[in-house]
Amino acid sequence: CECLGGGRLAHRPEERKIHVYGYSVGFGRADHSVTTEKLKAKYPDYEITWADEGY
Repeated sequence: CECLGGGRLAHRPEERKIHVYGYSVGFGRADHSVTTEKLKAKYPDYEITWADEGY
């Protein structure tokens, strides 16, 4: 298993929104577009966004 990077999630269940952002100090930044596509497949009724900004 290889870690491809890290990041954070901001989950607002009452609004059905998830925002993927940031990076891991130890593992670097993941490709948030990949994470976002996987989340969209699992949570099709959510608005899922991403950005490279933030920690």
